[in-house]
Amino acid sequence: MSDADVIIIGSGMGGATLAAQLAPTGRRILIVEKGERLKPSPADRDPEAIFGKAHFRPKEEWLDGDNQLFNPGNYYNVGGNSKFYGAVLLRYRREDFSPLRHMGGTTPGWPIAYDSLEPWYQQAEHLFKVRGTLGEDPTEPPHSGTYDHRPVPDEPVIADLRRRLGSVGLHPASLPLGVDIDTWLAHGKTTWDAFPDTCGGKKDAETVSLAAALRHPNVSLATGCEVTRLLAGGGGKITGVEVVNQGETKILSAPLVALSAGAVRSAAILLSSADENRPLGLANRSDQVGRNFMNHNCSAVLALHPFRRNPSIYQKTLLVNDFYLTGGPNGEPLGNIQLLGKITGPILAASSPLPRPLAHWIAKRSIDLYAMSEDLPNPQSRVTVRNGRIMLDWKRSNWEAHLALVDRLKSLIRKAGYPVVLSRPFDRRTPSHQCGTARMGLDPMTSVVDSFGRSHDHRNLFIVDASILPTSAAVNPALTIAALALRSGQHIIETEFSQ
Repeated sequence: MSDADVIIIGSGMGGATLAAQLAPTGRRILIVEKGERLKPSPADRDPEAIFGKAHFRPKEEWLDGDNQLFNPGNYYNVGGNSKFYGAVLLRYRREDFSPLRHMGGTTPGWPIAYDSLEPWYQQAEHLFKVRGTLGEDPTEPPHSGTYDHRPVPDEPVIADLRRRLGSVGLHPASLPLGVDIDTWLAHGKTTWDAFPDTCGGKKDAETVSLAAALRHPNVSLATGCEVTRLLAGGGGKITGVEVVNQGETKILSAPLVALSAGAVRSAAILLSSADENRPLGLANRSDQVGRNFMNHNCSAVLALHPFRRNPSIYQKTLLVNDFYLTGGPNGEPLGNIQLLGKITGPILAASSPLPRPLAHWIAKRSIDLYAMSEDLPNPQSRVTVRNGRIMLDWKRSNWEAHLALVDRLKSLIRKAGYPVVLSRPFDRRTPSHQCGTARMGLDPMTSVVDSFGRSHDHRNLFIVDASILPTSAAVNPALTIAALALRSGQHIIETEFSQ
């Protein structure tokens, strides 16, 4: 007898949302999670513990392209990385689904158009109780409905920033956010960006999707279970899921398996599943598993006036997309600009070489922005597994566009009344929206899954996470992952459960 009708590997944005979509069918669903639930602790709102002492980062090391060890900053816990995310739930723009010429090359486009995903975006926004408004962002794609909840309000300094940005010709817009601001602030006067959610103030994969799934008695969650590989039979179907729990190895089975361990981990599991008949790993007839890794090009940009303080607590309520589709020397896209959660002295001191007194002085006066540009798919930018250790050889692309975005932002910020503007790029230790290692496509020889996340090679295997994104776009991918998970779930119900 099988252990479940569906085994979902991973409880992050993809896996948990897939479970929520499938749960009402009554089918037995087992969610297997490597980590445990985060429990409230004194470190939850302590920036020194989070950023200085890396309290929540797993003690894990990967190899980079130069064979150097590094700590990647992925989180293993129920809810995945969404427990620490900035709760930005943005749609990809309509143009992101078609080939788009950038300074660093041309994107390949998607096998589906924006309109195919739009109803699922709408459903995901409703599920995650997204707070936002329409009509402010000139790049906003069509919506079949409106946001159910008003935007998180600007704090006074940010309201002033909104006016200043408008005065220099920009179109600042409210960030769509999955935050219960009253609940969050009731448990501590900090931003939520990069802070763990143990109070239910963020609409993350655990508090929303997983909670919805677990309300059904047919859904169960097994924590502390690391999936090491998948097993496939002679007919090509996935026959087993090998897990290690408390030092014991066992094989779980189900008629349907969904891999949702994240872009790096999902690829590593498939590659580690190589067998005599499939020496390149499972789902890898195309030799594309692990390839086309993308990780947004990102920089922190700090704007300050030496005589004006910024007492904002959370700050993260604005975006600027004026350069999302244009701005390059020949009209190429440059990227997205949004606010970071408010940087404090301990955060700045931990993440920069600045002396602590200077870091505190700057942080009290800075408005902190996040410049994000698209990283383009490259088959040589890839995840591999060497002697059981993950190797991530990220080939950063489109960097010139990112530098142009940062330069344009700094110039306009100065015009808006902030004479001092500092910038610092994020390095590979920051998991800036990793994606692309099992991309979707129509051709089984150039892609890993179809547009519903079903493996071309194994009919009973779905991949439902950021792995399948053909492009990274230049916005946070969480809502797109959730929308794809809802779409995949409906496809499973119609094709697998109706028989």
